[in-house]
Amino acid sequence: MPSRAHALKLESALVWLACAAPLILLLYWGFTARLTANPVEFVLRDLGLWGLRFLCLTLAVTLLAKYANMPRLMRYRRRIGLWAFAYVALHLTVYLGAAHEFDWAEIGADIAKRPYITIGMAAFALLVPLAVTSAHAVRRKMKPRSWRRLHRLVYLIAVMGAVHYFLLVKADTRSPILYGAIVAVLLAARLLPAARRRMGLA
Repeated sequence: MPSRAHALKLESALVWLACAAPLILLLYWGFTARLTANPVEFVLRDLGLWGLRFLCLTLAVTLLAKYANMPRLMRYRRRIGLWAFAYVALHLTVYLGAAHEFDWAEIGADIAKRPYITIGMAAFALLVPLAVTSAHAVRRKMKPRSWRRLHRLVYLIAVMGAVHYFLLVKADTRSPILYGAIVAVLLAARLLPAARRRMGLA
C-alpha cells in the first residue's frame, strides 16, 4: 500500500535524523563558537558519550523487540549500530588528530600509560569487524551462526566502553556509573534467560 510505504519512509527518515541530530548540533556549536574553553576535549567527550549511548540503544532495541512486542524496531537495529560505530570512529579521529596531531610516538606512549586509552582502543578494534560485517553483501557470505557469534561481541564492547568512561572520569563518577548500570542491566537481560534455559528452569 502506498500510504504504508510512505509512512515507513517517513519513519526511516526520522530515525536517521534522530541519530544524526547530536552530530549536527555539535557541528552547529562548532561553527557558531559555542563550544567550551577547551573545544577539543568537549568534542572528544561528546562524541564518545554518544557512541556509548548508541551502543546501549542497539542492545536495548533487541530486548524491546522481543519483550515489549515491538518487532518493527529490529529494522533499525543495524542502522543504530552503524551510527554507534560512526560516533566512536569520530571520537577516535578527534583523539588521534586534534588531541595528538597524529604523533604516533606520543599516541603509543599514551596507550601504554593510560588503561582507559588501552581499553578504548581495544573496544574500537573489536567494533570494526562488526561494522564491516553489517554490510548485507558481507553478511550473505558468512554462515548465520558465525555472524551471530561475532555480533555478540557488542555486549563485551559496551562493557569496555562503560569501563573506558569510568576510568576516564576523575571526579564525579555518577554518570559513568549510571551507564555502567545500564550496560549491566542490558547484559543481564540477555544472559539470564539463556542461563535459565541451560539449567532447565525456563
